[in-house]
Amino acid sequence: MNIALIAHDAKKELMVQFCIAYCGVLSRHNLCATGSTGKMIAEATGLEIQRFLGGSQGGDQQIAARISFNEIDMLIFLRDPLTAKPHEPNDMNLLRLCDVHNIPVATNIATGEVLIHGLERGDLDWRDIVRS
Repeated sequence: MNIALIAHDAKKELMVQFCIAYCGVLSRHNLCATGSTGKMIAEATGLEIQRFLGGSQGGDQQIAARISFNEIDMLIFLRDPLTAKPHEPNDMNLLRLCDVHNIPVATNIATGEVLIHGLERGDLDWRDIVRS
């Protein structure tokens, strides 16, 4: 599976801890992330991560393009709902594309854990069929 990882600044450390906790599961999949999030995760876990530009520089749009071409199977996007973001329309477009293309998406740690456990059980294997 191709898993995209994005985290707002206030959630980056939480994303790193999440990836440390589920490193065993994540290591069996192809990972990509926006710039500094990917760097922090790779440094903390040793996971191989394809890094795009930073979110504010268009990295989220690079991931959105991959979603629109059905090249992403899951998005974990830890959002900070309490701080206004200047590029929030890009965030909403990313979530809209996930809805359009039936990409499972988690926007907080609780749904992230649900998706990771489902991934581990094989509940998301249907994505292999959709992608083919």
